[in-house]
Amino acid sequence: MSKIFTITTGLENMGALRTGGQGSVYKGRRIGPIITAVKILPTPIHSESMEDKNYRNFLNEVEKLKKVNEVPNPNVVKILNSGITESGSFPFIEMEFIEGPDLEDLLKAPNEKIFTIKETIKLADQLACALSHCHKVGVKHGDIKSNNVKFNTHSGNYVLLDFGLSIMSDEQRRSSMRHAGAIEFMAPEQNEGKMLFSTDIYSYGIILYELLAGQVPFPLHDNGETARNTVMLAHMESPVPDMLELRRQNLPPSWPKAQQDREMQVPAWLITLIYRCLEKQPEGRYNDGTELNEIIAQSSVAEIKTEIAKEIAAEKPLAESKVGDGKMTISSGVFAALVLLLVGSLFYNVYAILTENRVQTKVIRQAVPDSIQKADSTPVVPKRENTDYGKKQKLTDSVTKSTINDAIKADQNKTGNPDSTGTDTTNNPQN
Repeated sequence: MSKIFTITTGLENMGALRTGGQGSVYKGRRIGPIITAVKILPTPIHSESMEDKNYRNFLNEVEKLKKVNEVPNPNVVKILNSGITESGSFPFIEMEFIEGPDLEDLLKAPNEKIFTIKETIKLADQLACALSHCHKVGVKHGDIKSNNVKFNTHSGNYVLLDFGLSIMSDEQRRSSMRHAGAIEFMAPEQNEGKMLFSTDIYSYGIILYELLAGQVPFPLHDNGETARNTVMLAHMESPVPDMLELRRQNLPPSWPKAQQDREMQVPAWLITLIYRCLEKQPEGRYNDGTELNEIIAQSSVAEIKTEIAKEIAAEKPLAESKVGDGKMTISSGVFAALVLLLVGSLFYNVYAILTENRVQTKVIRQAVPDSIQKADSTPVVPKRENTDYGKKQKLTDSVTKSTINDAIKADQNKTGNPDSTGTDTTNNPQN
C-alpha cells in the first residue's frame, strides 16, 4: 500500500482543508495539475500485518469502498487511493477534489437560509441517487451532513463526499461519533455505535429538513458534552418540529410576496418523504437509498402528471361556437395543431405512395470486429439510394401500368381469348 504524510513522492501537501475529531482533510496535488483531497483518520495503525485487527478491518473496508467507483456516478466523489501515512502511521483515503461550496456554505450569509423548492427537489434526487449507488455495493456512508455534500461548480451537480467514517471499525466509529461527530445529523441508533443503511436515510432527511426549514430539527448551541447529550436525546425521543412553520419564519424578506406564497407550497409527497426519513426506529424509514430513489422518481412523475392535468383543465375550450353569427372560433394552439396534422398527413401519403412498391432489399449483417461479433447480431438493412422524386414517380407509373396490363391479360386467359399471348404476370414465357 502507498504511504503519505509526510506526503510521499508524487503527492504534495497543500495544507489542511478541514480538521476535526473524526479526522482531517488535506488538499493534495499529484504530478501536474491534478488536485486531490486526502482524508486522514485519527486512529493510527502501528502494524501493517494481517494479525493487526485495525489494519485488517481497514483493508476490508477499503475493498468495499473500491466498489463504489467500479461504475462512476456523478453524485459520488471518486476514491483514488488509500494507504498508511509515513508520519504517525495514520490510515488515509485519497479522493478527487471537488471545486465548489458545500451545503453549509450555501446556507450562510450572504446566501439565504433556505433553499427554493425546485433546488431542494434537485438535491433530494441527486443525493438519493448517490445513496442508492453506494448502498447497492454494500457501502454505508455513516457521516452524511451539510459539509459533506458539495455543489460542483463545473458540472452543476451535488456530490457526496468523505467516506472516512465508512472505513473505521465499529469501536473506532462509536468513539468518534460520540465525541466528535456532527450530532445534529446523527440517527438515534448511532448513539450505540450502530450504522445501518437506514442510518444514512435519517441523515438524508435531516439535510432536506434543513434546506426547507432553515435549520436542523435539533440544533446544537454549543459543543459541550451536556449540549451534545441533549441533542442526541432529542433525536431519540422528541417529536420533529413543524418544518413548514419554520420555513414560514425563515422566508427571505427580500423575496416578493408572490414568491413567498409560492415557496410555501411544498409538495405533499416531499413533506411525507422527509418525515418518514426522520422516523425514530430504523424499520420505520425507507430501507436504503435504492428504495428512497425509486420513491422520489415515482413521486416526481406523479406530480408532473398532476400539473399537466391542471394546465389542461385550466385552458379554454378547444372550440367556442358564437351564437347568432353562425361562426366557430378556434384557439390559435388548436389551429396550429390542425395545420401540423394536415401537413404531416400529406407527407405521410406521399411517402406511402413512393415506398409502396419498393423492391425488397437484401438483408446483410453489420461488420464488427471479430473480438466482439456475436452469433445473434442484429441484421442491418443498407441505406437506400437517395433517388430524386421524378425518377421515383416514373417507376411508380411504370409499375402501375404493368400491373393493370397483367390483370387484363389474366382475364383474357380465363375467358379463352385467342389474342392472349400466353405469358404469366411476371412477363416470363410459359412452358
